[in-house]
Amino acid sequence: MKKSILGLVAVTFIISGAVLTGCDSSSSADKVVEAQNDVVEANMDLEKANENYLADVENYRKETDAKIAANNQSIAEFKTKIEQQKKEAKADYARKIAELEQKNTEIKKKMDDYKVEGKDQWEMFKAEYNHDMEELGKSVNDLRVDNVK
Repeated sequence: MKKSILGLVAVTFIISGAVLTGCDSSSSADKVVEAQNDVVEANMDLEKANENYLADVENYRKETDAKIAANNQSIAEFKTKIEQQKKEAKADYARKIAELEQKNTEIKKKMDDYKVEGKDQWEMFKAEYNHDMEELGKSVNDLRVDNVK
């Protein structure tokens, strides 16, 4: 009788183990489905981030085009003002204006030539470009200040 009870207990443990193991396999199928859903969500997030990045690049291009146009306008206004200056001052101002026009053109070309390569490269490019634009803006303003004197 002890042997039959022990046998029955052993069979019960084996069946319980089989049932628990069987439940585990269906849970691994659930894990696979969940992982696939996570991949789909990650791809959607990546696409959205990429769209945001491209929109940022386009918006920045528009902003810098406006700044470059403003610089061109300031330079053109200054050209008309120097016509009233003395001959010696005109030559100096003409040289400074030519330098500013060249810098403005180079900065515009730099933006036009930029190829979308990735967010990290974009951030580095943008930081360097902002610095160049600030320097050009200061130079244009300094030229105006020199003219007032």
